[in-house]
Amino acid sequence: QVQLVESGGGSVQAGGSLRLSCSASGRSFRINGMGWHRQVPGSQREMVAHISSGGSTNYARSVQGRFTISRDNAQNTVDLQMNTLEPDDTAVYYCEADYWSYGDDGTTTAGRVWGQGTQVTVSS
Repeated sequence: QVQLVESGGGSVQAGGSLRLSCSASGRSFRINGMGWHRQVPGSQREMVAHISSGGSTNYARSVQGRFTISRDNAQNTVDLQMNTLEPDDTAVYYCEADYWSYGDDGTTTAGRVWGQGTQVTVSS
């Protein structure tokens, strides 16, 4: 089973920067796409940024040019550098990963796993 552990987040004033990190661990797996999503109370979770195993990136329009997603395939980590933060960026941020898991019996299982979430608060 694959697990994700997030770090980073916190409180910052508008215009500031934060960096989120996420690390995947488990047994006999391979990570495919990884991403960051965010959610505010009463709203649906929205995709913020996504990066494929080959390094192709995709961003929500609201963060384009301010956020940068990156990954280290060897370490199974994904980071989100957030610059020029705005109060509207306040949310719980979740790391997400799509993976293949390889069983001892030779089976291969596809799955998606989420981190526990980390709070980002931007004050005006």
